[in-house]
Amino acid sequence: PMLDWTDRFYRHFARLISRHTWLYTEMVTTGALIYGEREKFLRFDDIEHPIAIQLGGSEPADLVTCARLAVDWGYDEINLNVGCPSERVQSGAFGACLMAEPLLVADCLKAMQDVVDVPVTVKHRIGINKIEEYSFLRDFVGQVHERSGCQVFIVHARNAILKGLSPKENREIPPLKYDYVYQLKRDFPALEILINGGITSHDAVTHHLQHVDGVMIGREAYHNPYWLAEVDARYYHDDRTPPTRSEVIHAFMPFVEASVLDKVPLPFMTRHILGLFQGQPGARQWRRTLSDAPMLKKSDARAILQALAVMETTCHA
Repeated sequence: PMLDWTDRFYRHFARLISRHTWLYTEMVTTGALIYGEREKFLRFDDIEHPIAIQLGGSEPADLVTCARLAVDWGYDEINLNVGCPSERVQSGAFGACLMAEPLLVADCLKAMQDVVDVPVTVKHRIGINKIEEYSFLRDFVGQVHERSGCQVFIVHARNAILKGLSPKENREIPPLKYDYVYQLKRDFPALEILINGGITSHDAVTHHLQHVDGVMIGREAYHNPYWLAEVDARYYHDDRTPPTRSEVIHAFMPFVEASVLDKVPLPFMTRHILGLFQGQPGARQWRRTLSDAPMLKKSDARAILQALAVMETTCHA
C-alpha cells in the first residue's frame, strides 16, 4: 500500500505482469469513504483480484462501516494501517501512533472481523520513536492477537519516528531489523507473519521466506515493475511464460483507451509505466517521451504505442 502510487491504474498494470501477487490499495481513511467520493476510493477492476483494501482509522464503528462497504465492493482482504508515520495521519489518531495502543488496535480489528467474512489483517512497524526493544513488538502482536484473534501481521521491519522525520526519511533512516520479524515468527508460529521494508531482489525474498510466511514488496515493484515478471514462477509454481514488456503494454492499451474515453487524463496512467524498461536500452528515451507534458496533455493513448515503437527500434538497432 503506497499513498498516491498504488491506485487502480497502477494495480491494473501490475496485474498484467503477475497473475498471483496480492495487490493492495493506497491507504484509504475512514472519513474519505464515509464522507467523500466513495466510488473514487473503492472502484477497481475484476482483473485486480486478489486485492486488499488498506484502511486508516481508529474508530471501530467507522471501520465497521468501511469494512462492510469494502466487502460489498468485492475486496478480498481488509488491512488496517498501523504503520504510517506522517504527522497528518497522526493528527487523525491513526497510523503508526496506534502501536502505543494495542488494545484499541485489537478492538478495531475484532469489530471488523465480526461483520465481514474476508480476512482482516494489520500492517505495522517494529516499534515507535526510541523504543528499540524486541519485547515491545512481541507484546504488541501478542496483545492484538489475543484480544482480536487476528491471524495475519505484516511487519515493516523499521521503527516509526513520529516526530522529526518525514515519511520518506522514515522509510530510509531507521535501521532495518529483519531479525526482529524472524523472532516474531518463532515466538508466534501459528500466526501468518509477513515481512516488508527495503527488499529489492528475488534472492532476498527467497532468504526471507526461510524465516517468515510472506514478503511484501513496495517501491521496487513500483519503480521497476517488470521485477514482478518472475513472481508467478518462483513463488506460485505457475510455469506459464511471463509476458514480455511489449506484450504488457499492448495488453494495457484497452484499459488506457477506455480510461481516456472516461475523461481520465493520460498522465494518470503513463506515470505508472515509466519504470517498465528499467535497465533496458532506450529506457531513458521511454521515460522522457512519456513524461512530455505538452504531448500527454492531448490525452492521445497512441502516444504510448509511439514510445514503444521507439523503444523496440532502439532495442533492435
